[in-house]
Amino acid sequence: MGEDAKIIEIKKAFDRLFGGEPEVYRAPGRVNLIGEHTDYNDGFVMPAAIDRYVWTAITRRRSRTVRIHSVNYSETVEFDLDDVCPVRKGGWGDYPQGVAVSLQNAGYDIQGADILISGDVPIGSGLSSSAAFEVSIGFAMLDRYGVLADRTEIAKLCQRAENEFVGVRCGLMDQFTACHAKAGKAIMLDCRSLDHELIEIPSDISIVICNTMVKHELGRSEYNSRRADCEEGVRILTGSSTRIEALRDVTMDELDRRRSELPERIFWHCRHVVSENERVQRAADALTSGDVNAFGILMYESHRSLRDDFEVSSPELNLMVQIARTREEVIGARMTGGGFGGCTVNLVRREAAEEFRNAVSREYEALIGVSPEIYVCSTVSGVARVGEGMSVLAKV
Repeated sequence: MGEDAKIIEIKKAFDRLFGGEPEVYRAPGRVNLIGEHTDYNDGFVMPAAIDRYVWTAITRRRSRTVRIHSVNYSETVEFDLDDVCPVRKGGWGDYPQGVAVSLQNAGYDIQGADILISGDVPIGSGLSSSAAFEVSIGFAMLDRYGVLADRTEIAKLCQRAENEFVGVRCGLMDQFTACHAKAGKAIMLDCRSLDHELIEIPSDISIVICNTMVKHELGRSEYNSRRADCEEGVRILTGSSTRIEALRDVTMDELDRRRSELPERIFWHCRHVVSENERVQRAADALTSGDVNAFGILMYESHRSLRDDFEVSSPELNLMVQIARTREEVIGARMTGGGFGGCTVNLVRREAAEEFRNAVSREYEALIGVSPEIYVCSTVSGVARVGEGMSVLAKV
């Protein structure tokens, strides 16, 4: 479905449910080319936004009530902005309520709204549907009430909503990408300073995402556990080095030298983060110089580290990477996202992208009996208002 048709569909659905002509916004999902579990360690990442979106249709209300309908969940939730003790309920409604709480706590003057949400970022796949959800709603609420906010500030407030209200201790990469991405570019992001560089992705390369269609239940708890291990490693290593504030500040030589100070599990988990930071910096140099083959090698090294050192891969992800690695048109492949299922990201010669999709789908299904979803993606820009002037009320 084209963008204009999607906007018309969303506006019609909104009018049927709430009545009125909404404004429409969209925020993209993202794929991380390299740099996994480094963002919350003040490290380096290299994401790009993809043409899968969370769409938000919104009108203002005179009251302080926010009503939100999710097309994907076929459910409506509402909450009061004057609730002095908001409590998370464990469902999808925690995300928009958390964003509203975060915006208000930061002093932004928002009021009630009717909101319809529709997304085609696969949920639980490692493509950051939650950040797209948060940024789409946060940007829409601020814009509809004429509040000017810096995009980096919006990203930080949406991250805070997920950390403090939803209870997932994510880093800033996903929200930052949803706010700052540019079409045709990857973002080389320093997660400590938030300095970032846009790096051209060669036009003859396609980003192909392979969804294993598997998400193991331990994903969220193990994500938080890995973060706790990283923090414990920093606590131990800081004992004799005041310059260490995060794993970003540790070199591989130093980590190897002080291995005996760390519990075995924590050493290997820290080893992934430290080595991954080095890989991202080398990958940025490779992509800048046009050496895509070197970039691909680093992707495979990243996957091995995530599988063996950080222990967040899964049999399905490993199989998908192995299938890709046997194909001549593939430059590099790795798991992407938090792990324990979800997606791999593949750099594929553009002229063979469809051949790759068909071949991998057949082989994966033949081996495990599950049909994967495979997306040949375009890179896109960050959150924006869309469809201005496209009234549909007269056509309903």
